[in-house]
Amino acid sequence: MTDSENLTYHSELPGLLGKFDNLISKVEAFMLAAGVLLMALNTCVNVVARFGFGQGLFFTGEINRILIILITFAGIGYAARQGRHIRMSAIYDSLPHQARKWAMIMIALITSCIMFLLAWLSFEYVSDVFKRGRILPALGFPIWWIYIWVPIGFAITGIQYFLTVIKNLTSKDIYLSTGVLDGYADDESEV
Repeated sequence: MTDSENLTYHSELPGLLGKFDNLISKVEAFMLAAGVLLMALNTCVNVVARFGFGQGLFFTGEINRILIILITFAGIGYAARQGRHIRMSAIYDSLPHQARKWAMIMIALITSCIMFLLAWLSFEYVSDVFKRGRILPALGFPIWWIYIWVPIGFAITGIQYFLTVIKNLTSKDIYLSTGVLDGYADDESEV
């Protein structure tokens, strides 16, 4: 995909799965863009307040903490969708096409299962934080609101890897994600 195609993602999955994938893509893009812009705005306003008025905003640190968690866990799903996850592929690359295809299916399936397990465990953690009733000192709202993005991010990433499994099972090509073919671009340079 080119950079212009990344701005208007369109799932290649058929029917309802494709619509679901497109919806998740739009939610991720909004969360990432809004999170980064809000963090920049919050930080800039705090700098102006600190140097212009002699006192920073007392809640800036908490807001940035919330936004970092949001960006991180929305970003893992986005990275999976774009096929931008870390790959150590020396053995994988040496396999014949059919073996690489089944290896990719197994890698995506196992990764999906791990993401769903992490989503469940993080949901249990958020539930525990919810039961304790802790609140943020500066903003005064419940701490569990911050951490709710963790299980959501893991679940979205698990869904994305599971959709990659489906894409590889229904296609003759090998896909790193639902829209990214396996392979290396000719213009990539090695470090």
